[in-house]
Amino acid sequence: MIGAIVYQLTKGLTEEEIKKAGFDTYFVDHTTGIYPQSASGTPFTAAYIQSKGDAITDLHEDLAAEQKARTTYDNILRFCDDYDVTDPIRFLRQREVVHYQRFGENLRILTDNLDSKNFYAFNPEFDKNCFNKTKKK
Repeated sequence: MIGAIVYQLTKGLTEEEIKKAGFDTYFVDHTTGIYPQSASGTPFTAAYIQSKGDAITDLHEDLAAEQKARTTYDNILRFCDDYDVTDPIRFLRQREVVHYQRFGENLRILTDNLDSKNFYAFNPEFDKNCFNKTKKK
């Protein structure tokens, strides 16, 4: 969706509009094509996708990623007053909130079903004996 918004905002720009907006250095490298990068110009890398193969670790990473995205959307909304941009950004922001809630629920379900003595001592994806045999009340 962000790519579609950027496309809509940049299609049909004149050379003068590109220069005036400070978009010229980006334009030289990518024309108006979508090239994922941060606001500071740091390109996207697969290193941003963190996965350890441990459900507890990965869910915490997912929770953090949702909050980082929400913060980014909050910051966009602080600087933008174009309805065609803010409306989809508000939708994306709400989606991050819902994802955060669902990941939190999954983390609670996972930890509720592990050996409660010290569930951080196990990787539930690998150490299959860490699950409770009977659920304690």
